[in-house]
Amino acid sequence: MQQQQSGKRPLRSLAVPYVALGPSGVAIRDRLKRLTARDEEVLRAVGAYQGGLASRDLKARCRDGHGHCADSWAGRKRELTAVSSSRIAGTITKATHDQWALARRCQAAHVQSLEAGINTLRRRLSLPLGQKGTKRAAGGYRSRGEWFGKSRRLAMLEARYAGVAEDWRAGRVRVVRGGRRLLNTRHHLEVAQLTEAQWRRRWEAERWFLAADGESGKRFGNETIRVTPNGEVSIKLPAPLAHLANARHGRYILASAVGFRHRGEEWRDRIESNRAVAYRIHLDVARGRWYLTASWQRPVIKTLPLTTARAQGMVGVDTNADHFAAYRLDPHGNPIGDPHRFYYDLSGTTGHRDAQIRHALTRLLHWTKRTGAHAIGIEDLDFAAETTREKHGRRKRFRQLISGMPTGKLKARLVSMAAEHGLAIVAVDPAYTSMWGDEHWRKPLTSTKRQMTRHDAASVAIGRRALGHTIRRRTAPPHDDQSDRRGHRTVQATSDGRGREETRPRIPGPRTRCASPDRGTKAGDQCAQHRSEHTAEQQPWQQDSLPLSL
Repeated sequence: MQQQQSGKRPLRSLAVPYVALGPSGVAIRDRLKRLTARDEEVLRAVGAYQGGLASRDLKARCRDGHGHCADSWAGRKRELTAVSSSRIAGTITKATHDQWALARRCQAAHVQSLEAGINTLRRRLSLPLGQKGTKRAAGGYRSRGEWFGKSRRLAMLEARYAGVAEDWRAGRVRVVRGGRRLLNTRHHLEVAQLTEAQWRRRWEAERWFLAADGESGKRFGNETIRVTPNGEVSIKLPAPLAHLANARHGRYILASAVGFRHRGEEWRDRIESNRAVAYRIHLDVARGRWYLTASWQRPVIKTLPLTTARAQGMVGVDTNADHFAAYRLDPHGNPIGDPHRFYYDLSGTTGHRDAQIRHALTRLLHWTKRTGAHAIGIEDLDFAAETTREKHGRRKRFRQLISGMPTGKLKARLVSMAAEHGLAIVAVDPAYTSMWGDEHWRKPLTSTKRQMTRHDAASVAIGRRALGHTIRRRTAPPHDDQSDRRGHRTVQATSDGRGREETRPRIPGPRTRCASPDRGTKAGDQCAQHRSEHTAEQQPWQQDSLPLSL
C-alpha cells in the first residue's frame, strides 16, 4: 500500500468487484380459501401434535450438545417414526438440526460482539479523561461520572461474556420454539396491545409444525402434503390421528384449492414430473387466514462474466436509510442523464418494511431495464460489526439508523429479483465511496437544472468502481499556448496502482513535461533567471577583456 501524505493513515486495501451468484431456491405462497370448520379443526390438531414432537426432538438435540452424531440422529428419528411416520420424522429432525445450527451461529456472533465491546471499553477506560479521539477511534471519556458508569458496564459485559463463552465451549444453546421475542411479549401485553388470549393464540400457532420436505420420484413430489395440478391439497395424517381421515390411506383432503398464480407454470412442471417440492401450512392469527407455501431448489443461475456485465455500462446504486440513489454510467465510466432516487419507508412492522423494499427494488429494476444496462453496481454492505453501543457511544440515532437497514434481506432480495429480469449484480467494496464521490463528482455534475446530493455522487463512485475505473476524474490536458503540445492527460495512475484512488500528492516543481520536477529546486534562485527588471540586470555592466589569441 502506498503511503499518503505525512500525517495521514494509509488507505486500506480494496476488495475486487465480483458478480453475485443468483438464487438457489424458489418459494411461492397462496391462500387456502373457503376452509370448513372441520378442515381448520384437523389442521390445528395435526399442527399441535407434530409441534409437540418437534419440541421434544429439539430438547433432545440440545441435550446432546457436542456429543451429537449420526447414531444419535438415527435414534431420534426412529423414536419419532414410531409415533408418526418416517417422512414426518425426517422432516422434524432436519428442522431441529437447522434450528440448532442457527442458534450456534447466533451464539458465535454474540460472543464476538461481547469481545468487541469489552475491548473498546477497556481501551477507552485506559485513556486520560477528556482525551480527544480520532476519526477511527474514540478518545477518553468526558467526565469522571461517565468513566465510572462505563466501568460498571465493563464488569457487566465481562460477566455476561463468561457465561456465554462457557455455553459455547460446552455446546449448550438457548433456543425457544415460537421465538424469544414473542415469548417476552407475554410480560408486556399492554405495550403490545394484546390480551392474554390473543397472545396465547399467536404462541400456539407459532409452535405448530405443519411442514413436509419434498421427495423426488414420489407422486407430485411430496407424499406427506400432496398438491395435485388442479390445486387439491391433501395431508397424510400421523398414526394417532388417522381416525380423522376422510380419504383412503389415512389422508385428509381439504375443501380449499390453491392456484399459485406467481410461478404457477414452473411449479406445475415440477409436480407433473414428480420432482421434489416442500410445503408448509401456517396460520396468520392477526388476519385469521391460512396459507400454503411451496418451495424447491434449483441449480444456481449462471452469472454473467464480469466483462460481459460491464459491456453495456452500469447503474451505480447507493443504499441509504430512506432511498436508493442511482446513476446510469456508460462503459467508460461517464455519468449519463440525471440521478434517480427510489424512496422507501423502513418504519412500522416487518411486513411493511419488506413491502417497501420490494416496491423500491421493483422500480429500480424496471428503470435499469429501460436504460439498457445489463448490470447494477452496489456496495457489499455488512453492518454486523458497526452497530455496537461501545463503538459509536452517544450516537444513538446513528446506531438505530444502521441497525434498521436490512442489508442481508436487501442483498438476497435484490439478487433474486434481478435474476428474473436478466440483470447481473456487481458487488463492490464500500470503502471511501461517499467521501471520494462527494470530492470528485458532486460539484462537476451540479448545475442550475440538476441538484446533486452526496448520495448521488456516491452512486457515481460505486458505478465507476464496478466498471473497473478509478473514482477520481482525470486531469485536464495542458493548454495549447504552453510549451508542450496538447497530449494525453497528465498525472494518470496505472490500473495496477494500489493507491490510485487517493488524493494526488502535491509535487513541487513545474507542471509541464518539458522540464523534470527535479529542476524545480532552482526556482528559488531568482538571480539565475534572466528576466526583465530583475536585480541581476540592475548591476553595472562590464565587458570582459579580449583573448590574446585574436
